[in-house]
Amino acid sequence: MILEQSEHIIEEVKKAFMGKDEIIRRVLMTIYAGGHILLEDCPGVGKTTLTLAFSHVLDLSYKRIQFTTDTLPSDITGFTTYNRQKDSFEYHEGAVACNLLLADEINRTSPKTQSALLEAMEEGSVTVDGVTYPLPNPFICIATQNPVGAAGTQALPESQLDRFMVRLSIGYPTAEDQVRILKARRYANPINEIKIAATAESILDIRNYLSSLQIRDEVLYYLIRLCEATREHPLVELGVSPRGVLALTQMAKAHAVLAERGYVIPEDVQAVFVDVCAHRLILKPQARVEGISETEILRRILAEVKTPSMTRGWKRD
Repeated sequence: MILEQSEHIIEEVKKAFMGKDEIIRRVLMTIYAGGHILLEDCPGVGKTTLTLAFSHVLDLSYKRIQFTTDTLPSDITGFTTYNRQKDSFEYHEGAVACNLLLADEINRTSPKTQSALLEAMEEGSVTVDGVTYPLPNPFICIATQNPVGAAGTQALPESQLDRFMVRLSIGYPTAEDQVRILKARRYANPINEIKIAATAESILDIRNYLSSLQIRDEVLYYLIRLCEATREHPLVELGVSPRGVLALTQMAKAHAVLAERGYVIPEDVQAVFVDVCAHRLILKPQARVEGISETEILRRILAEVKTPSMTRGWKRD
């Protein structure tokens, strides 16, 4: 049932976002896992289109905020004003009051404004003038950013990067896919052709199902060893945090679900390890000098850490 629904969601999103099926699957896995997504890529590759497509297919309330240098924290969290007629203060919702928030070009605003999203992403609530307001459930933040080297950008602080479950890069479409995109947009916007394939309630049901998935101690120790290896690597200044370990576990479960399994195997961990962990690493200057990236270090760790063998009774505890 979950797989059938997932394939339906993917097919609907593909109507507007073409040629990147694996990216669609990974975004869907992250939504199932209860995480937030950071899309890091150059302008014009479809980051906003992808987010809009998911808001349509999942029938989620959607808001977009375009980050600029003058965006204020209150634009995100909301603010209170005094109502003279009622002789009381009233709360006015900010951009986060929705199921799916597109934080567009998040690295073009100040660190103070960027940090306004921290509580919303971690707690599913915002606090304004000492009063805490819950956000709709589920709450999903899909943030986009141009490469840090682009003009006018400010790198996200490590504490906020750690709150994104995955960082994904879309890349340019092939020539064939670009032709399909041009033809699809000849007469209408393909976003309007997307049909609802799931709801907020069904997403919450899948998240509850993930909690029941079996994950043996061998797999838990395996993913922990992978994360500990990032902390001990000679070229890494700061490795994967305990929050990252939790994110890796949840994403491995989501990967297992899309593979029609009710249990997690080491291959699920390996499939999502780079997406979950690359943005959490801070490399030492030596790594930059040698031209070694976070992704390369993680792939080396995957090759070096022993994979647990598939033993009898793997499916059941």
